[in-house]
Amino acid sequence: MLQNEKKRSFIELGKFLSQFSEDNSSKKSTVLHNDLFFDDFIELIKLSQSHNGWYTPEQVYFSIQSWAEALTEENLNQWLSAYDFQINEPKNIALILAGNIPLVGFHDFLSVLITGHNVVVKTSSNDQHLLPFLAKYIIAVDPGLANKITFVEGKLENFNAVIATGSNNTARYFEYYFKDKPSIIRKSRNSVAVLNGKETKEQLTALGEDIFRYFGLGCRNVSKLFVPKGYTFDAFFEAIFEYQDVIHYEKYANNYDYNKAVFLMSNFKLLDNGFLTLKEDKSHASPISSVFYEFYDDINDLQIRLQSENEQIQCIVSNNLIENSIDFGQTQKPKLWNYADNTDTISFLLTI
Repeated sequence: MLQNEKKRSFIELGKFLSQFSEDNSSKKSTVLHNDLFFDDFIELIKLSQSHNGWYTPEQVYFSIQSWAEALTEENLNQWLSAYDFQINEPKNIALILAGNIPLVGFHDFLSVLITGHNVVVKTSSNDQHLLPFLAKYIIAVDPGLANKITFVEGKLENFNAVIATGSNNTARYFEYYFKDKPSIIRKSRNSVAVLNGKETKEQLTALGEDIFRYFGLGCRNVSKLFVPKGYTFDAFFEAIFEYQDVIHYEKYANNYDYNKAVFLMSNFKLLDNGFLTLKEDKSHASPISSVFYEFYDDINDLQIRLQSENEQIQCIVSNNLIENSIDFGQTQKPKLWNYADNTDTISFLLTI
């Protein structure tokens, strides 16, 4: 299959996804196969929360819009222009996907197909419906893809390499089980923000997006703040107040009540605004509804430390305080070339 044909399938998928938003989903006559897929996708989005309680319509629509913005011809060209796509023969690439946020495994799925390989997908029990639906759409656009996409429920068989995502515990199992196969094994990571007290209210409000999007369940969600000695959180709490409605979602509220009670029973000192707790802690991985914080003395020393802990960190948010950090509010809008764990998936797939 020619590279342009594969790319075209995903451009058409991007156009299809661009029709859907929480406020106003609108069918466009120029989009391919709307008669077969538009209404069914609306219905699937409505049912997503019954499949996974964290997949509220707001979160699912956000994920869909993010992929619609990513899957443009311009973005795909910019992403793919850095690679030579000559491969000897297609291999079967197994994907073991996570299910913490909607379509979290789509980038791996896209990468395998765009490199000309065949994809064998084992979805998470928490996200079994969205990706198979999108696969059906691109097969409708290009029927030649039908023989290159397989979803499996049981044991993975007949594959040449694997990309697996899980916790640190499951990663150890993956590393042992797949020790004889080329692999990318992704472990747990968290994202952090570095503040210096000079952030604007708009920047701190945008930081709230990095914290609360997907209820904090993603590896790109900020779960830890680094702040200078003497920092007070008044401006931070004022700026994130607009996210207060998160506490009205039962699953989040249950986590807030439980984790707050655990902290208080352990006599930890907490800062609390009624829907988010802040706890001073050296760990990066905070529980749902809580963000850890830590004071720093010198920004240069902090940068050295963060570099030494890079295998624990997915991304860093700051106002250009840390090298290669990203802007506030952008953690859940990665570009196609922003690879998870900084592992170049395309390069891996092209060298198998």
